[in-house]
Amino acid sequence: MADSRRIDFVIPGAQKSGTTALELYLSEHPEICVPHRHKELHFFDRDRNFQSQPVDYQPYHAFFDPRPGQRLLGEATPDYLYWPSAPERMASYNPALKLIVVLRNPIERAFSHWNMQRHVGREPLPFVDALRAEAERARTLPTQRAMRFAYVGRGLYVQQLERLWRHFPREQTIALKSEELLAAPSTMLARIAQFLGIAPFGAIAPRTVHSYRYDTAMTTEERRHLAAVFESDIHQLERMLAWNCEDWLAGRKAQ
Repeated sequence: MADSRRIDFVIPGAQKSGTTALELYLSEHPEICVPHRHKELHFFDRDRNFQSQPVDYQPYHAFFDPRPGQRLLGEATPDYLYWPSAPERMASYNPALKLIVVLRNPIERAFSHWNMQRHVGREPLPFVDALRAEAERARTLPTQRAMRFAYVGRGLYVQQLERLWRHFPREQTIALKSEELLAAPSTMLARIAQFLGIAPFGAIAPRTVHSYRYDTAMTTEERRHLAAVFESDIHQLERMLAWNCEDWLAGRKAQ
């Protein structure tokens, strides 16, 4: 790929919200090129890539090898939404970049995140203890390590979107509910096609990625606790995106 060409769109997050499945859907469109042999390029959230100026984008561009007809290039790295300096770096790289954000119920996202960390052997603590330890880990661990345990922090979507929109016009962002992408992928992909200015998607087979059985289920008390933590942010998000997220808070008053 010519180094003068810029990537057209990014899926910056949120983590554990279906971004990998969405990238696979997009890879099936004849007008889109994504990196087939690499998942999550992690270019804009790696400080070493920006230690010297001008930034060398050639290693980033080397991941893309568009075929004839593939006129849009894009990638998915869920850490971009959470990493503080990533939005500014992306805007400096391509001010016209389009952003596809997928947001999942932050209560379910937190539990899925914890289960993933348990699955890969990084998290020794039970769920409640891990939630209690999050602030201390954020204070004492290097940022790159602490974000592995940001079960609550990654689900505070309002501040992450506000940071994104400090560097991009809102109209360059489309926000989708993870639950709707899972339940009605064709409808969501039709919205994305219109957003990106490409032909409608053809028939697609539903995708589920990184789905595995949890060792434990979230308890009622754990769900209530997280609902209390996230409720204010969820209501702000509803106003921000004109969404109805009552389903995200269902069960918070269960007896």
